[in-house]
Amino acid sequence: METFAIHKNAMVAPLKARMTLDLIRGKKATTAVNILKNTNTKSARLIEKVLNSAIANATNNFGAKLEDLSVSECYINPGVVYKRWKPASRSRVDKRNKRTSHITVKVSDGKEA
Repeated sequence: METFAIHKNAMVAPLKARMTLDLIRGKKATTAVNILKNTNTKSARLIEKVLNSAIANATNNFGAKLEDLSVSECYINPGVVYKRWKPASRSRVDKRNKRTSHITVKVSDGKEA
């Protein structure tokens, strides 16, 4: 059974978060949680919350066992880009794009529905 969790509009750039997400792709769920706990990035904290939510969905809704779960699929899509401005030298303006992400994590126990 495959279950998933999504965090939309996470305030982290997709390019930075993908580097952290590559660490857990295809791993067992318990191993992936431990990797994210020991990774010191903002994206690791956000991905860990999504992973824990996906694990809770699998165990509570479908009765899956925690030791059987593994990260079957995980990806990050770009979200809304907030456009901000900052004063620069010589009366100019610098454009700052604050990028957001949609984080999706799918876990499965390898069994059919």
